[in-house]
Amino acid sequence: MSVVSGVTVTVPATTANLGPGFDCIGAALKLYNQFKFTRVEEGGLIITVTGEEAQRVQTDESNLLYQAFIRFYQHIEQTPPSVKIEIQLGVPLARGLGSSATAIVGGLVAANQLEGSPMSQSQVMELAIAMEGHPDNVVPAFLGGCRLAASGGAGWEICDVPWHQDIIPVVAIPNFELSTSEARRVLPTEVTRADAIFNTAHLGLLLRGLETGKAEWLKTALQDKLHQPYRKALIPGYDAVNLAAVTAGAYGMVISGAGPTLLALTDELHSEAVEAAMSSTWEQEGIIANVRSLSLDIQGAKS
Repeated sequence: MSVVSGVTVTVPATTANLGPGFDCIGAALKLYNQFKFTRVEEGGLIITVTGEEAQRVQTDESNLLYQAFIRFYQHIEQTPPSVKIEIQLGVPLARGLGSSATAIVGGLVAANQLEGSPMSQSQVMELAIAMEGHPDNVVPAFLGGCRLAASGGAGWEICDVPWHQDIIPVVAIPNFELSTSEARRVLPTEVTRADAIFNTAHLGLLLRGLETGKAEWLKTALQDKLHQPYRKALIPGYDAVNLAAVTAGAYGMVISGAGPTLLALTDELHSEAVEAAMSSTWEQEGIIANVRSLSLDIQGAKS
């Protein structure tokens, strides 16, 4: 192992759940946060932030990126070095696109690289899941692509989910926030057997739909009964935007992560129409949204 003086880590945004895949499936998108760590001689911590919403990011020891960095050193039982951290934001905060996952993954990967990689990739990923509490964002942020995670006796089993090249993700990022904790508070503590069976069947169909790009499968597969019926009440105009997206040619629309960003899946032929429909419909509700077609990031965290 060879200690290095600095490292830059680029981590993609993620969209999680994809309808019925609550807390277990997510996909990395080509939208990024970049984190540069440099060892400094004098003690202390220096954090600088650039990009939209930079003024909202903590620049002291409470910063989540730094907390992940420290967590790595606690895990290997070593004293963390003094560092200068330069953050370049490209992923909107508190919008359901995995901004916290980028920080957790970025901090852990950077620390491991600085120390000459004493931990394996799978060990770092397990630590990231433990910090986040669930795998659906941190796993694709770490590995890229679309990933399904299931807990096993000795840790997590991670499955690569094939994503058909014709499926285009369209994200509509509104000008308001929704915290993950608030989105979790509205969920019931128990679900019926019928709803559990419904989601099991639809998640299975979603996996086949993503692999094949079959429109009819995707239209059915994106339905969910575990979280979206409860969370959509927190997102003004949800039903109207959903109807507009589907009418314009989307297979369906879901809440990205905990929201409030909305994700529509469509094909290249209809992507521009879906973008325009989602944007104009939300605007009629008094909400300005940044709507864009993205593509899957297949590399994950890069350093």
